Amino acid sequence: MTTRSLGVCYYPEHWPEERWSGDAARMVASGIRWVRIGEFAWSRIEPRPGQFEWDWLDRAVRTLADADLAIVMGTPTATPPRWLVNRCPDMLAVDADGRLRTFGSRRHYDFSHKGYLAEAVRISSAMAERYGRHPAVGAWQLDNEYGCHDTTLSWSPAAAAGFRQWLRRRYGSIADLNGAWGNVFWSMEYGDFDEVELPHCTVTEPNPAHAMDFRRFAADQVVEFNRALAAAVRPHSSGRPLLHNYMGRIIDFDHFEVGRDLDVATWDSYPLGFLLDRAVASVEHQRHYARQGDPDFQAFHHDLYRTVGRGRLWVMEQQPGPVNWAPYNPDPAPGMVRLWALEAFAHGAEVVSFFRWRQAPFGQEQMHAGLERPDGVAAPALAEVRQVAAELEARPIAGTGASEAAIVFDYESAWAWTVQPQGQALDYFALIFEVYRACRRHGLSIDILPPDVGDVEGYRLVAVPGLTTWRPALIEALARFSGVAIIGPRTGSKTGAMRIPDRLPPDLPPTLLDARVVRVESLRADMAVPLAQGGAFTGWREKVEGDAMVMERTVDGWPAVLAQGRVRYLCGWPDEIAMARLIEDVVRAAGLAPRALPEGVRIRRTADGYAAVNYGLDAMPLGADLTALGLPDSLDGCDVAFSAAG
Repeated sequence: MTTRSLGVCYYPEHWPEERWSGDAARMVASGIRWVRIGEFAWSRIEPRPGQFEWDWLDRAVRTLADADLAIVMGTPTATPPRWLVNRCPDMLAVDADGRLRTFGSRRHYDFSHKGYLAEAVRISSAMAERYGRHPAVGAWQLDNEYGCHDTTLSWSPAAAAGFRQWLRRRYGSIADLNGAWGNVFWSMEYGDFDEVELPHCTVTEPNPAHAMDFRRFAADQVVEFNRALAAAVRPHSSGRPLLHNYMGRIIDFDHFEVGRDLDVATWDSYPLGFLLDRAVASVEHQRHYARQGDPDFQAFHHDLYRTVGRGRLWVMEQQPGPVNWAPYNPDPAPGMVRLWALEAFAHGAEVVSFFRWRQAPFGQEQMHAGLERPDGVAAPALAEVRQVAAELEARPIAGTGASEAAIVFDYESAWAWTVQPQGQALDYFALIFEVYRACRRHGLSIDILPPDVGDVEGYRLVAVPGLTTWRPALIEALARFSGVAIIGPRTGSKTGAMRIPDRLPPDLPPTLLDARVVRVESLRADMAVPLAQGGAFTGWREKVEGDAMVMERTVDGWPAVLAQGRVRYLCGWPDEIAMARLIEDVVRAAGLAPRALPEGVRIRRTADGYAAVNYGLDAMPLGADLTALGLPDSLDGCDVAFSAAG
């Protein structure tokens, strides 16, 4: 069984050295095993070009090692110092309106800038050479939060030059690019790759194929940057795992591709900040869960990043109290810090690390709570951390168990929906998340799969919502699949070149699904199309023809749900009522027993039983379905329960 551990993020450069040993001792006494350091310390490590000052960091490492703490060493590449910007002023990114994004915060670099990449490799190599074989350094974090603060896309001269080179490699000739992009439309044909500009500041929207390739290029720059850092650190790290801390709902680069060069996927979990800033939630939902977070948002990312990490998941930053960056920043309800940690372990996390040890009294994050207050007194979350540590010691958590259901998630589809939304409020992530939520409300455990998955046997239900372009391996896997697949809407709506497929969406062989989308419409919020059996399509509706069986229609007579064999197709975006009913139907068709979970309660299979969490503030009776799984009759508000039943 994998050991489940707690960690914390620490910044020795922020505190007088005489406090370090006391901090380390209190960490250990609180049950903390891991401590992350170094990821923002470039200006202290190298205050002037080529002048390294390692002594302070050596002493910090020694202090933590003497306390028997394991260190995650971060490369400081997310915060290049001022002297480097002075030397390479063109390393700064440019926003979509052509404005320079200047020095004075963090992540102030352009992934496309080769000079900055060389500097990032240089500092990472120097750190790895010094600490890579230190017995206390147990893992490495490369950079910090790729893409955070809208930093994947840059419209800089470096990006323009890099994009043209990328296009040359992709297409070979300008004639092939013109053909692929359909540049005969509006006389957009180019005579040379050097004529291609970045797709912004155009009179109206740019060619969707052009915009889509730019997003692919930008995502590739993140992959190449991460790969270069991994190549710099790994030879010196003596088998220590390489990590990166992803974020919630940042989908403008492909985490699956980045993860291929890493050993563990980690992410930064801020449930209250994300509820207001990134979750798919109404105002009423936000108010109801303001002190707990969305019941499904954390779980979704645990399940996603567990796949990105090929089964290995950490939470590198777990919210311990109010944050500083959301529109509003409430205090977590008592018990929620414990709940979030134990829920992560139930979803397979090996480590849950809290941000941060002590609240900073200065800088941009001084209003972000830590496990200690700025004066060194314990903050409320520290007692819950100690409780989790005691519970882990008393009852080791076996980690996640086998999932009954899977959802295919594709970053390129998110980009395609952004490039050509066709409707004001249409969002790929929102569709995926609503399907995920509906499945969780019926008690399912879910894996998130990449779009090129070649085998889905072992699941009873697979959902493919909104996948813009099919990968052949997935079509072949679905053709062999013995469970129930639910597809659509908007699935198979484009080719890789952002064209409508010749055989029309959903672009599937007739042997798998004989259906053709002949017209689509996006709908205002007050133009929902009712379904004959209840609920409605909202936002998006397709008019579909073909020989697949019509299982349900809209009130105006068009197919709403099609079936062929064990494949179901959704001809629109269901509202909450319709989504719940349609998912329940496919759950039953898959031979599973849907469970009507109480509001705010979710369950997850573990390797040796089940975990139940109650995101509500009040005690909740769980019902016979869950007590039959070995769970208790009821669950207190903001509480977690585990069963040992198989």
